[in-house]
Amino acid sequence: MQYISESRFWFESFQNWQSEFMAVASLVLLSVWLREKGSPESKPVDMPHDETP
Repeated sequence: MQYISESRFWFESFQNWQSEFMAVASLVLLSVWLREKGSPESKPVDMPHDETP
């Protein structure tokens, strides 16, 4: 309990959460950018996998 009340615990926890949020945000932004309509990486949703390059 004493460790939880120390500022070092909260500082390290914040750094850990910050890096996790940055990783998730970059994956979300990258996936949105790659699936953007008209991009070479996008395809129609209902198109079968064997008909895509």
